[in-house]
Amino acid sequence: MPRETILPFYMIYPLPLGAQEEEAMMRDLEYMQQLYPADAKKYQKRIAVVLDTIDYDGSLIYDEFPCRWQMYRLCQSIVAVLKREAQDAKEEISAEKWAWIEEMVQILLYYEVYKRRHTHKNKIKPVEVLRKYR
Repeated sequence: MPRETILPFYMIYPLPLGAQEEEAMMRDLEYMQQLYPADAKKYQKRIAVVLDTIDYDGSLIYDEFPCRWQMYRLCQSIVAVLKREAQDAKEEISAEKWAWIEEMVQILLYYEVYKRRHTHKNKIKPVEVLRKYR
């Protein structure tokens, strides 16, 4: 029997436990997300809506190493939407609180991107594949 057809012992049962562990981890993360405070839930929902609009093949969120500046700009656009919604609702929010909200949105954005990247692993493009298209 040629060596190419013999599978190593660790490949006989490929990843059934690994997939189950990742699925359990994602369920746990989603449960923890439900425990967020009210403001964090509101910001997370807005972030999810914005990410739904840019969730496509080749999106910056699926790059192997997303650009820090683009992620920062995405965060700024989400904060701008939140500010506009606060003005429409006639909410008075201090500049100090906006700085805190901006940091919170940035953390929640990175978490949501991480979650989407791991639930759609096939969309993450390695650097070698991206170089072909340049």
